[in-house]
Amino acid sequence: MNPQSVCTPYTVLLLVPTGIGATIGGYAGDALPVARAIAATVDCLITHPNVLNGAHLYWPLPNVLYVEGYGLDQVAAGYWGLRLVPGNRIGLLLDAAIESDLRLRHLQAADAARATLGLDLTDYIVTDAPLGVTLCTATSGATWGTIANPDSLLRAADTLIHQAGATAIAVVARFPDDEGSAALQNYRHGQGVDPLGGAEAVISHLVVRQFRLPCAHAPALRPLPLEPNLAPRAAAEELGYTFLPCVLAGLSRAPQFVTPSQRTPNRVGLAGEIWADQIHAAIVPGNACGSRALMSLSDRGTRIITVAENQTTMQVTAAALGIPAIAVNSYLEAIGVLACDRAGINPLALRPYLDPIEPVSAPLP
Repeated sequence: MNPQSVCTPYTVLLLVPTGIGATIGGYAGDALPVARAIAATVDCLITHPNVLNGAHLYWPLPNVLYVEGYGLDQVAAGYWGLRLVPGNRIGLLLDAAIESDLRLRHLQAADAARATLGLDLTDYIVTDAPLGVTLCTATSGATWGTIANPDSLLRAADTLIHQAGATAIAVVARFPDDEGSAALQNYRHGQGVDPLGGAEAVISHLVVRQFRLPCAHAPALRPLPLEPNLAPRAAAEELGYTFLPCVLAGLSRAPQFVTPSQRTPNRVGLAGEIWADQIHAAIVPGNACGSRALMSLSDRGTRIITVAENQTTMQVTAAALGIPAIAVNSYLEAIGVLACDRAGINPLALRPYLDPIEPVSAPLP
């Protein structure tokens, strides 16, 4: 059985890094069914926005924590903890590069979230300079990006936090339209890598690192022409003029980050706080095992489960890094391992053949 106390809520981290072409989780919200299934198996599931964000599609799950990637790294390393909150006051940060009609679409989406979902938003802010987002692709095929004016992003976030009282930040940056590119066409047909994911991560990382508050990003793009052969996994991104609704819904109850000096005794798990030493297991694509979060949790002895079916462009396995892991083929099998772990059952006992017990080799005198 996992070494954590049996009194601690059974907590699992689901990792599907963005911008690396994950077979499951490489599109807008297509790992959400996985998250829903795992959430029904555990007390608490921690995962990041790109797992849960499906543009206009999302699913409220009371035991799932929406945590930005840089924040996950800090939590896994033990530098920060997660404090559950009843709700956040979301500050909406808009890139000055967004055209007036596209800006209005996003403001209307924000007002719709206030009126229809009852979310708490501050007044919005527009950056004092265009953010200047550039998209890039690494030789591995993974995507990333740069921002020409990061200081403008941070100044706007600072104003929302210290003048408008925001406790979470939703960023909408103008991304380059790349309608005719082969990469985008491949993505719409269910192949290749999300061309936006890596750059989105850069934006949210900057805000979370600077202010230690929840943050997520929605790209502002012109709607694409209809595609009759659109892959189902890419369809969520083509439902409207904005990706903002899922971000606002996720941030509305995202946990706050706290430092060890702020740790509150007796506020364990779903009663208030979650720390790295309370995470029982982490699930990751089979060849994307090089993340800081996974390395930190492995060092702590957290159970690591790798899923072979979820292939990525990274080609970094647990075995290559010397990380002890349970290798399974699918998320269905991973859920079975979690169920066994909770019950204190050796997963091998569920297979038709079990090797007989053998004597321990004693060291020579």
